Amino acid sequence: MKNLDVLAIFARVAEMRSFTQAAESLGIQKGRVSTVVRGLEKEVGATLLHRTTRTVQLTEEGRLFYSRACDLLSEKEELQSMFRDVSTPLRGRLRVDMPAVLAQSVVIPALPALLDAHPELQLELSSSDRYVDLVLEGIDCVVRLGPILDETLIARPLGHLRIINAASPAYLQRFGVPASLDELITQGHRMVHYKRNFGSRHEGWQYPAADGFQSLMLPGAIVVNSVAAYHDAGLAGLGLIQGGYSSLLPYIKRGELVEILPHLRPQPLTASFVVAHRRSLSKRVRAFMDWTEETLRPYFD
Repeated sequence: MKNLDVLAIFARVAEMRSFTQAAESLGIQKGRVSTVVRGLEKEVGATLLHRTTRTVQLTEEGRLFYSRACDLLSEKEELQSMFRDVSTPLRGRLRVDMPAVLAQSVVIPALPALLDAHPELQLELSSSDRYVDLVLEGIDCVVRLGPILDETLIARPLGHLRIINAASPAYLQRFGVPASLDELITQGHRMVHYKRNFGSRHEGWQYPAADGFQSLMLPGAIVVNSVAAYHDAGLAGLGLIQGGYSSLLPYIKRGELVEILPHLRPQPLTASFVVAHRRSLSKRVRAFMDWTEETLRPYFD
């Protein structure tokens, strides 16, 4: 490998799973991309990419090689920016994934100021409620809510996102405004049930107790498996919901939802900034991490 451009081309193919798309994003011919990757595989003595008529995927050797290649490319970027003024605008591509409701309610509305300050920064924002594979999907960093179960990932806690109880005005007019756990039962309240997988067990209505947090099972007429549908069901008056303050605040400001039982809020969700390995912390990633933490701070407990 005479230069790191070869690694950059290979990494782009691995991330985009396409020789054509990688060539277009790099502004070079597809034939050159194919030639470079074939030469690289010959040099290292291993097949790095499994090619089919529909897609391109990393082999097991390719995954290992990709991880080390990212290390080298990150080191190159760090060396190039070592003596730059810290106020120098960020440049280049940054691929980020975060929960959809967090992106829609907080991050995207705040992005104009960030991109105005760094006009050469190219942000690719994936917003979903699934766990992405950072290496396989070529994601630089993710914002995750809840515990980080993969011990191979590097996580930096951002804070604890406030969770609140809410209901629509129409629902509260029908069932009453509960002031206690007892009234959740005596007034006949029901809740919207959320399950990521329909086969899993619902945890019920969460509330603080002397020894931590407990759950009260309330009846419900609907079960959903997406956060957006969960919020929509609450807006439609189908039951009580418990959701992130950051995502429910716009509805509360418009009077479409009302917070209830503020003294009995559920357990906050840990928000973390996650990368595949420490050497993934390029200047762009570190700057976006700091910006994200500051942007989310008003919604932390």
